[in-house]
Amino acid sequence: MRTLWQAIGSEWAKLWSVRSTWWCLAGAAALMVVTALTLGGASATDALREGGTGVRVTASEPVVSATSFVQFALVALAMLAITSEYSSGSIRATLQATPARGVVLAAKALVVAPVMAVAGVLSGAVATVVVQVVLSGDLFGGLVVSPVGEVVPDLLGVGVFFALVSVMTLGVGAAMRSAAGTLTVVFMLLMGLPLMLLTTGSQVGLDASLRMPTFAGLAFMGSTDNLAGGPMPYSAGEGLAWLLAWTAAALVAGHAVLRRRDA
Repeated sequence: MRTLWQAIGSEWAKLWSVRSTWWCLAGAAALMVVTALTLGGASATDALREGGTGVRVTASEPVVSATSFVQFALVALAMLAITSEYSSGSIRATLQATPARGVVLAAKALVVAPVMAVAGVLSGAVATVVVQVVLSGDLFGGLVVSPVGEVVPDLLGVGVFFALVSVMTLGVGAAMRSAAGTLTVVFMLLMGLPLMLLTTGSQVGLDASLRMPTFAGLAFMGSTDNLAGGPMPYSAGEGLAWLLAWTAAALVAGHAVLRRRDA
């Protein structure tokens, strides 16, 4: 039986041996730059319209907002890290080599999390630089943007958010076993259900929506506005707590199914 470190080595090799890993990471980086630049340009246009030149804009704000869209590229990669084994049947070999189901899930999580964190930080950094260059150029009248040093905490937050959402997806994938089922559940958790709750117009629906993974992540990363047009009702620390709770719940569910059902 393989140890945890041996299982991590195996999962690391499997992750980088398929082209889908590279495509998902490249797609996430490209989507981050395009989305952040679009959102940053829209915000800058509004700021200039209201305040004229010399308006101060934080370059990482559009990057944080872009995570709501970019997360799905990395969710696809995290999903494939486990559902592809079920579709190909290779999960049998994985569980024969490492019979302890918890070790298998832990190894996958310990590989997926740092990869997604680094992907988030690097893609966010590139997008921040692009936004900084464009918004401070002649196109926006020399708009004043914040120094890069001020955006480092935001970029680290983006990395943590992507890591936790990816591990949550891994847990859902272990429970659902199929790519279609996993993608459906994760999409509903990240986007579908929160938006549905917002449309109810009730305070209960709003409170529930703002404590689901995407909004919890935005609060953790320092966003002050929600899609309903109001402020976030809780702190960054509470946002992280909610995000950790969702991730833990998904892992517990995935581990329970992995233990009880044969491959």
